[in-house]
Amino acid sequence: MYKARTEYLFHSHIKIKIPDNYEDKIFDELFGIMEQVDKKYNSYSEFSYFDLINKNAGKYTDVDSITIEILEAARKYSDFFDGVYDITVMPLIRLWGFYREKRRTVPSLHEIEKAKKKTDYKNIEIDPVNLKVRSGSGQEIITGSFLKAFAVDKAAVRLAELGIDNAVINAGGSSIRCFNNDIKKEWTISVSDPDESQRDLFDLKLQNKAYSTSAMGGSFVKINNKKYGHIINPVTGYPSENKAVGLITEESFIGDILSTGFFNCEPERFLQLMKILKRDMYIEGFLMDKAGKIHYSDGFEKHIIKYEI
Repeated sequence: MYKARTEYLFHSHIKIKIPDNYEDKIFDELFGIMEQVDKKYNSYSEFSYFDLINKNAGKYTDVDSITIEILEAARKYSDFFDGVYDITVMPLIRLWGFYREKRRTVPSLHEIEKAKKKTDYKNIEIDPVNLKVRSGSGQEIITGSFLKAFAVDKAAVRLAELGIDNAVINAGGSSIRCFNNDIKKEWTISVSDPDESQRDLFDLKLQNKAYSTSAMGGSFVKINNKKYGHIINPVTGYPSENKAVGLITEESFIGDILSTGFFNCEPERFLQLMKILKRDMYIEGFLMDKAGKIHYSDGFEKHIIKYEI
């Protein structure tokens, strides 16, 4: 038997489920950890480290070691993706009509090129010794592609410290982390078609793993009756036309970064990069392209539950 609590953080409903023999105060502690991540590192939270970096763009800002950890991971995978993942993509996101009055026309090439000049993660200077960070003048870092998952991992650390090895943290469906023992051997995760929310694509079995997904969902703008998603390719300046990416990894933070980067990749590139990542980490996944065709990594299908009819 389990008990669960759901709270609203990071613009998502986050549900934590643990065995019912544990005290309710554990929920307070776990959600408290996640609330601190939201307060200190969310670029939308006033006076967070990333908010201060953005307000002080072009000048050094004092930060802490966790901010450095986050930025170094983001830079590592931005390099890996050759820039199609970039946490300074906010000028392009705003240009396409997110976080502002909706656009009536597709941005011009001139507008896109102008916004792209402010989008370059390589302009972020990280000083890990003195705990200082300087972004480029006019740049704006956005933490939406990873912070919720980062908070999930921080709560997971505390779960392990408490000896809880049978639980699940579901952060809005886009970042899920499962914990299993000999009694509860696996959790089942349903993956839905992003175009037809009532239709399940398949069910996955997870054992001490994280599931991360990126999709258009309800985050889009409509211009001339065409939907444009919120995940922008920083290299082209246009929203990706892929439909969904789903990844199974050991932890949520890196999984969320990777799912966003892969969302901006062609299927061939997705499969190529997955093979490279497999050399150093556990990772399986799928990419649904703009035509709705699903491309699986070599070992992904072993996670799909096959039901007997």
